[in-house]
Amino acid sequence: MGVKPDNWIVKMARLEQMIEPFEESLVSKGTISFGPSSYGYDFRVDKHYKVYRGGQSDVVDPKGVRPELFEDLSSDVCVIPERSFVLAQSVEYFRIPRDILTVCTGKSTYARCGVIVNVTPFEPEWEGHVTMSISNTSPSPVKIYSGEGIAQLIFLSADELCTISYKDRKGKYQAQKGIVLSKVGGSKAE
Repeated sequence: MGVKPDNWIVKMARLEQMIEPFEESLVSKGTISFGPSSYGYDFRVDKHYKVYRGGQSDVVDPKGVRPELFEDLSSDVCVIPERSFVLAQSVEYFRIPRDILTVCTGKSTYARCGVIVNVTPFEPEWEGHVTMSISNTSPSPVKIYSGEGIAQLIFLSADELCTISYKDRKGKYQAQKGIVLSKVGGSKAE
C-alpha cells in the first residue's frame, strides 16, 4: 500500500466525484482548515448534530442505541459538554474507489482542546456522508464550529484490487445520508 499525494486527490475529486462538495485548495484563513493536504483531505463537520443527553445510569448499547438518548441540534456552533460526546455528519459526500482505503484522524487544533474525533476507515467502494463521534475528554465544555475542518483523511492505495468491496457485500452503512446511529447487521459479513 502507498499513500496518495494531494494532486491525485484533486484529480479524483474532479474526474470521479470522489468528494462532493470538493474544496480545490486548503482553506485556512480565519477558520479551522479544510481541503486538500499533502497526502489527504481535511473534511468539514456539518451543522447537524445528535447531542448525547443520557445520564450516568443510561447504558448506550451499540446493538440497540436508544434515539431518545440524543437531542437533535442544527447550529453553526455545537458546545459539547465536559466528558461527553456528540454524533455529527460531514459536509462532504465521499465515493471511495475500489483500490483505496482511508484512515481518518482528528485535527490537532481540536485535539489540543481535548477533542477526539472517531471515524472508522472508509473501505473500498464505500460511499456516503460520514457519521462521526466527537468526544470531549476535557473537564470543560468545548465548541465545535460547523462548516469548518474536523478531521483528516489519509488515502492509501492498494497494489491490487480487493476481492470483495464494501459495496459488493452490501455494507449496512452504504450510501448513508444524515447521522446514522449504530446498527447490527443480519449477516456475519457485516
